[in-house]
Order: sequence, then C-alpha cells, then structure tokens
Amino acid sequence: MNYGIVSKVLGNLLLFEAGILVFPLLISLYTKESDTLAFVYSIAIILFVGLMMSKVPRPSKKIKAKEALSIVAGGWLLVSFFGSLPFVLSGSIPSMVDAFFETVSGLTTTGATLINDIEALPKGILFWRSLTHWLGGMGILVLTLAILPAIGVGGFQIFKAESPGPVSDKLVPRMKDTAVILYTVYLGITVLQIILLYIGGMSLYESVIHTFGTVGTGGFSTRNDSIGAFGSNYIHFVIAIFMIASGVNFSLYYDLYKGRWKDVVKNSELKFYFSIIAGAVFLITINLYGNVYTSLFETFRNALFQVGAIITTTGYTTVDYEQWNVFSQLIIFLLMFVGGCAGSTGGSIKNIRLLVLVKMIKREISKILHPRAYVPIKLNGKSISQDVVSSVTGFFFLYILIFIVGTLLISLEGIGMVSAASSIAATLGNIGPGFEMVGPTQTYSDFSAWSKMLFSLMMLFGRLELFTIFILLMPSFWKK
Repeated sequence: MNYGIVSKVLGNLLLFEAGILVFPLLISLYTKESDTLAFVYSIAIILFVGLMMSKVPRPSKKIKAKEALSIVAGGWLLVSFFGSLPFVLSGSIPSMVDAFFETVSGLTTTGATLINDIEALPKGILFWRSLTHWLGGMGILVLTLAILPAIGVGGFQIFKAESPGPVSDKLVPRMKDTAVILYTVYLGITVLQIILLYIGGMSLYESVIHTFGTVGTGGFSTRNDSIGAFGSNYIHFVIAIFMIASGVNFSLYYDLYKGRWKDVVKNSELKFYFSIIAGAVFLITINLYGNVYTSLFETFRNALFQVGAIITTTGYTTVDYEQWNVFSQLIIFLLMFVGGCAGSTGGSIKNIRLLVLVKMIKREISKILHPRAYVPIKLNGKSISQDVVSSVTGFFFLYILIFIVGTLLISLEGIGMVSAASSIAATLGNIGPGFEMVGPTQTYSDFSAWSKMLFSLMMLFGRLELFTIFILLMPSFWKK
C-alpha cells in the first residue's frame, strides 16, 4: 500500500473541502447570523489537517487498486467527519453522532434528516447542508479528478471504483477531460434549474438550495414541509422534471451535445427507466383518482412528483404519500429498489442492473423452450460478457442480503416491521424518507446513537456500491 499517495490525495481533498466552506461562510457573514465563527473554526481545522496530510511524501505517482479503494472510502469518511464540524460548533446539531449522520446523509445524497425544525437553522448552515448534496452528487472524488493532474496523480483507478453501475464507458481517453465534461454538464443543468425556479417565484437563495437537492438527487430543503410548502404547480413540475433528468446517465447529455441523438434514443437503460416511471405514474394516478383526489390534474401531478422523487432517490415530497391507498404505497416502496440510471447522481440498485436481470430471466425462459439455442444478453445492441452478468447478479443478491441484515439489526430498537424495513431501504438506497417512523412527515431523530451509526453505514454502503466497502473489510486486502 502506498500510504504516501493516499495521504496526499486525501489531504488535497480536505483542502478542497475547506475552500468550499468559504461559500456558506460568506452567506453567514451576509445574513449576520450566529454560525459565522463555526465556519471560521471549521475551515481553520480542516486546512491544518489537510496541509499536514498533503505534505506526506509519495514514492510513486501511480494509483493502484488498493490505493484507489482506500482513497474512495477514506475520502467519504474524512470529508463527512470534518464536514460535520460546522453543525457541532454552531450548536445546530450538538451531538457529533447526529452531525456525522446529517453530513453523511448530505454527501451520499440520501437526504435523511434528524432535524425536526429545519426553518430554525441559520441560513449559512442550511446552505452548507444542501451544498453537500451538490458536491456528493457525482462523487466528491470524481470532482477532484479535475485537479488530480495538478498534484501529479493519475486518476483512472479512482473513477473505476467510484463510478456507479456495471457499464461505465469513459467519455474521452483522459480522465481529467472526462471529469471536466461531466461537471460542465452538471453545472449547466444546475444553472438552468436555478434560473427556472427563480422565474417561478422562489427567492434566489431557495432556488439555489433546492437545485442542489434536485440535481444532486439529495432532497434537503429549507422548509419543514419540503416542496409541499411551495403551493405552485410550476415549481412542482420544474423540480419533478429536473429530478427525473438527474436520474439519467450524464454521459447521454454529452452524446446529445455531440449530436448523437440516435444513440440516446436507442439507449436500452433510458427506455427501461422511462417505462418504469410512466408505468408507476399511470398506476398510481388510476388508483388515487376519484378516491384520494377529485382532480385528475392534481392526482397526476402528485403521482409524477413522488414517483420521480423516489425512483431518482431524491426524496423530496409535496404530499404525505402515507395517506395514499396501500396499492400506491407499495409501488412507492418497490421504487426504492430501482434507483436512477448508471452514471447518474441517483442511488439504489440502478436501472441497468434490473434490466440485465430481466434479460437474464427472458434468456432462461428461452433456453427452456429452445435448449440448444444461444441467447446472448444485449444492451444497446451489444452482447455483454458473462463477467458483467455475474457482477450484476452478485450485486443484486448482496444488496438484498444487506437490506435483510440491516432490517433485522434495526428491528432490535423495538420498532415495527414497516419502519425497520423502510428505514433501511431508504438509507441503503440513498433515498431519505420511508414509511411510519421515517415517513415523509417524520425524521430520524427518535433513533438511538447506534442506530444512527448503522444508518450512516448503510448510506455509505449504498453510495459506494457495496463491493468497495466489503473489499476494504477483507483481511486479505491489507496483506502485502
């Protein structure tokens, strides 16, 4: 293990975090609220630690698999730990365990919160809280790929460990250029949504914050009632559209920019993704119209918003979906295991894996009917290797296993089965709200400290695509 290079990259990551904290500090100075010194002290502490770590000599410029995985996991843990300092030092969240939970939730774009009165927090703290979504949306480590060449470190291994989904095609040969392209798209979508929300009557401050939560598929809001606090059809539809757009593979936007429209239209995962959304919205609308809602437009709007919020793992709410019929609630619960597309900011299992599993089932049925037939599994017209199929199958069963074990562990709190299952599904899938104790009108504040740490672990498991954490936990990984 090249500890020097790991320390240097992590140190530079902390220096980057310290620089980013200047933005909420400026908000705090402008609003003249009580959290200013908390940001000053946090920046000073993070700068000191980051400088110490970045000064460690590195014998090699090359990042191998061990270093890459260590940087990925260590980066999320370090940035989450030090990112929780403003919450603790400002007194907004006095408990370190609670502050760590909130920061992990932000950086993993989960959006689970334990704050009961969000509107009472200082504006600088709220800005930092939502900014963690935007930073974590495509992975803080992918973001740093744009600056890694400046410190003389190649980054392909990190991208391979961090990028979500089983099929991750590089957009361009050089990793620095890939990172720049991805974040140009990311920034462009961000700016567009901010403008549209501002036009719709949101203040600039709230437009920025809710855009962070949307494009990063996180879900933190400035309001206790989330997006439901804004009684505007325009705002609801803008956020719904951008949530769904943020669940799309970001490389497809680059294809659109390059004029490769046919590749986008024919993309197997994209068609599968929109089919699930359309089907879920249709079924919920039919189920709720004339029963829960008397207006077809209102039914469709709420169905579209909540389906978009859950499948993209954003977690915003406009209504309390626990007041819906059981049929519609079950659809919402099942969508927690779908997620966005590979290469998006969304979490959970991902559409591409589910598509491969569906094609596997179809293949097995075909082989029963035609035992000698060769039926390859194809995505976008290309056959995928058996290694990819095995990886998808392994990931799916590991995901379900972690969900079951997590549900059993959290049930030791003495809570109901629905609360236990949905809280693990919501944190492992990086969604946020679930049902009952963690429903859309509730928070995670009533859980014990060890449960909050378990939830934090689940969020990290989900964000780092399971295998990254498990490999690090294997003793053989640390042997020379």
